[in-house]
Amino acid sequence: MNQTEKTWWKEAVVYQIYPRSFKDSNGDGIGDLQGIISKLDYIKSLGIDVVWLNPVYSSPNDDNGYDISDYRNIMSEFGTMEDFDELLKGMHERGIKLVMDLVVNHSSDEHFWFKESRKSRENPYRDYYHWVNAEDGKPAPRWSFFDPEGDAWKYDEATNAYYLHYFSQKQPDLKWENPKLRHEIYDMMHYWFKKGIDGFRMDVITFISKDLSYPPIPEKYQGKMWDYFYASGERLHEYLHEMNREVLSKYDIMSVAEGPGTSIENVLDFVDADRNELNMSYHFDHAYLGLLPRKVVAEEGWKLVDLKAIFTRWDKALAEKGWGTIYFGNHDQPRMVSRWGNDSPEWRALSSKMLTTFLLSMRGTPYYYQGDEIGMSNIKFDTIEDYRDIETINWYNLTKKEGGDLERFLSSHKITARDNGRTPIQWDNSSNGGFTNTTPWIKVNPNYETVNVANQENDPDSVLNYFRKITKLRKLNPVLIYGKYTLLDQDNPDTYCYTRELNDTKVLVMLNFKPKKALVDLGINISKTEILISNYNETCTQKSNGEIELNPFHAVILELN
Repeated sequence: MNQTEKTWWKEAVVYQIYPRSFKDSNGDGIGDLQGIISKLDYIKSLGIDVVWLNPVYSSPNDDNGYDISDYRNIMSEFGTMEDFDELLKGMHERGIKLVMDLVVNHSSDEHFWFKESRKSRENPYRDYYHWVNAEDGKPAPRWSFFDPEGDAWKYDEATNAYYLHYFSQKQPDLKWENPKLRHEIYDMMHYWFKKGIDGFRMDVITFISKDLSYPPIPEKYQGKMWDYFYASGERLHEYLHEMNREVLSKYDIMSVAEGPGTSIENVLDFVDADRNELNMSYHFDHAYLGLLPRKVVAEEGWKLVDLKAIFTRWDKALAEKGWGTIYFGNHDQPRMVSRWGNDSPEWRALSSKMLTTFLLSMRGTPYYYQGDEIGMSNIKFDTIEDYRDIETINWYNLTKKEGGDLERFLSSHKITARDNGRTPIQWDNSSNGGFTNTTPWIKVNPNYETVNVANQENDPDSVLNYFRKITKLRKLNPVLIYGKYTLLDQDNPDTYCYTRELNDTKVLVMLNFKPKKALVDLGINISKTEILISNYNETCTQKSNGEIELNPFHAVILELN
């Protein structure tokens, strides 16, 4: 499949819904399926094509639904299967496709399979998980994301054995090496596709293949590279190919890998259409920019030149084959305007629009996170007690145990913590931003009184209506989807400029990432161009020497004649 071969998932704008924080319909402080249903006309009005829904399956909620205890049922906090069916029907009636999360590197320890598995060494479900008998000695160390000690091997007294958990102790890793387990997963995927869902976003799918001798982690992977080790399992592509053959190829759906360990060198192994594995993968190269371990902010911060280089390298890797994704925010990231723009009252709206312009004018399917369409910003908690996320809490405790700098940790997490992206949507200026009429599961950002959907709905210059304009613009201009990308003025520390080109159409995108005026020297005369969209009313100024002046956080797309 070449790059300009048209498919619906290349042309889609994906809108991610984190249900816990979207809209509470029953007054328990937790967002739910009926809450989403009540906002379907709003979602439709955004001009998006696909909703990616974070996990809504049955779960004890150790990791906010990423610990699944029943893959064929709905978490009671979110509603019922009837509610889900109503949601899916309502989306399809509005021309919106629904993509669900597939979480199959691990399950919950409260899943039937694991409860059986830990009963005895002879249990038929024993081989659904990674067990090592204690008399054989504790296996070589593995790092766990969410374990209080960082240890991925948990001793279980019942059978005198250790089980593997790359994430929390309540998220034991599934043993994909067992064909019975794989086919249980494929049957479950068929179940959801037969219901009518339109695809899966696959959580840490690159981690599913393990070396069952559990050798020590090689030196080259130590430190920051451990996720590459977890993603380098020998049979990974065999499993993805089998999944495609057994399930994905039988439906007109989209598949996207959350791809820790994917790199420019290996991404085509996942997304080259000729390999019959997945449609897309998303990477973390930019997400880690300017950060030290445990998401502590580096003193020098991040540089725009480095950000441009990352996106340009990834575009080149997928220029001929495969397909990419573009994102700044999701449930695992802070708010995009706080991380990549400027969330001060003066610049929040302009920089939000600028970042949205970038996401919607790049090649690759854009993934856009709930609340970013109104420019929601980080809540910036002062104390660890306000956090709900297992990641921040465990890292805080580890830092404390090691005698680390807790003040720096908390200060950094005001910028980087996942909970910044998980605060409830700010619907209006009533208490709790109209999200709930009771105490919400996590605090609402106090700026809801001014930053909310209702305030922006009828303001033609709002962040919300800018988003609606640009989703429409992308649909009307295939050059913004399929066009060739060329970076311009690459060493400019303040601006990100590029062209997109398809057949006889060429557009110029100019973005100023700084709260000051900036000059760009592109060698392009813009006097006869047409403005397709801009976050300023006035046009750009081109000086006599050819330089173009951009306002602070200016974003403009010009059609070059």
